[in-house]
Amino acid sequence: MDSLIQLSELTKRYGHGGSAAIENVSLTVAAGEAVAVMGPSGSGKSTLLNLVAGLDRPSSGTVTVAGQRIDSLGETGVARFRRREIGMIFQFFNLLDDLTVADNVLLPAQLAGVRTAAARTRTAELLAALRIEQHRDSYPARLSGGERQRVAIARALVNRPALLLADEPTGALDTATGEEIGELLLDLNSSGQTMVLVTHNPDLAARYAGRTVQLLDGRVASDGPSRSGDARVASTAHRGVGGSPPRPAPSPGRYAEGPAQAWS
Repeated sequence: MDSLIQLSELTKRYGHGGSAAIENVSLTVAAGEAVAVMGPSGSGKSTLLNLVAGLDRPSSGTVTVAGQRIDSLGETGVARFRRREIGMIFQFFNLLDDLTVADNVLLPAQLAGVRTAAARTRTAELLAALRIEQHRDSYPARLSGGERQRVAIARALVNRPALLLADEPTGALDTATGEEIGELLLDLNSSGQTMVLVTHNPDLAARYAGRTVQLLDGRVASDGPSRSGDARVASTAHRGVGGSPPRPAPSPGRYAEGPAQAWS
């Protein structure tokens, strides 16, 4: 199975002589994998996600995503790369309150220069697939937490990223709504979407990721298959582990119809 993310001897320090937020981390994520990153507060989870996204730069080591050394790119280059290859979901949604649902989803496509007609078609497809098309003209403040997270997922997917990064995607939601969002993430991965999610929730990691990386004090403490209690994980999210046959190249699921675009 081809690797989508390659981290080599990655270290991130803040300030001169400060302790490392991430220290000597080497990690590979294959295309089509769903990987959960866990650890106590301050263990380096969000720092690692920011390094993979190119939102932060390592003090040493390399970050390669989809064949591109993003740690060697300038700010403009990494921003362009993110538009093409990476979608991000945040704990508190990060929607723009003065834009409608449809316009929030459209914005990354517009920033990436996607033609208006194609961007609107893609937005309509995602809103329908995520069952929020009835809210297309509503503003985020009028939506529930679960609905806002669905909008955020649609925005992250609008440009068909190779990689989806999720930072505590259910952390601001009640249990039932968190389950719904978790099922959406599982569905996405089953369609071939590569995902890395940061979570404090071991149940979320076990049910919706096939592999769990534990961080402690900025280092990888463990890296292996998630708890095997949920058979869906073994069958959809982590093929290729333990010598089993790797999954085929990602197939276009219901979130990936139509012409490919770039992400912003």
